[in-house]
Amino acid sequence: MIKNTLTIAGVDPSGGAGVLADVKTMSALGTFSTAVIAALTAQNTCSVTGILPIAPDFIGLQIDTLFEDVRIDGVKIGMLGCDSVIKVVADKLEKYSPPFIVLDPVMVAKSGDLLLEEKAVSALIEALVTQAHMITPNLPEAGVMLQRSTPETPKEMYKFAEDLHKLMSDKSERWVLLKGGHLSGSDTIDLLFNGDKMIEIPNQKIQTKNTHGTGCSLSSAICALQARLQNVPEATHQAIAFVHNAIRHADELSVGKGHGPIHHFQQLWAAQS
Repeated sequence: MIKNTLTIAGVDPSGGAGVLADVKTMSALGTFSTAVIAALTAQNTCSVTGILPIAPDFIGLQIDTLFEDVRIDGVKIGMLGCDSVIKVVADKLEKYSPPFIVLDPVMVAKSGDLLLEEKAVSALIEALVTQAHMITPNLPEAGVMLQRSTPETPKEMYKFAEDLHKLMSDKSERWVLLKGGHLSGSDTIDLLFNGDKMIEIPNQKIQTKNTHGTGCSLSSAICALQARLQNVPEATHQAIAFVHNAIRHADELSVGKGHGPIHHFQQLWAAQS
């Protein structure tokens, strides 16, 4: 049986991040992707020139209408933008209780533009981090969430992963994936932590400017693979490998003048050539 996945996020018209990247990822990894639009952006590979929030009541209506008809096997949450949207998404997910929720705490675009109001960070933690089965912050996002300076070494990341996990509910197994892509040097490390076991996932950085939407794509990949595999460590390892491969082949695309997208369909298109 094909699994159904849901992304709740904003729209990036350039297709590299947000809902469009999520749908591409979930589809490439063998699930049927549905989507609830939480915000519109005027955005390309260079900058975000505008954000148009969607009325919270309408976001709630999208979620209600979808869940009343479609079995949802996993949910990924991305850009929500403001605290009123966070609240309605949290209320609806508490109502429907999907089996797995991956929260990517989107705060800043690759261009450096702010995607989450500063006052909404506490709402995100209180309403959604406590519901999520997994959170996937990068290092700057982890610093904002914990109100500390961004960690700069793997050793500092360990303490951050442990403290991020304390923000989550203890009702069932919860996971933190702390992404180390912002570390200096040619190597990077991600930490996967469930409150008991810390798993190191090392990788080498790929030299390319085309990394737009990597965080969106990774959280969507985990959502899709967890729906299929029902094994968080295995889903996470496979998701990281998928994104790493998509980055490796990103320069085969020619999209925009700034930070271009990663190649979500590299494996599929290569098989057809």
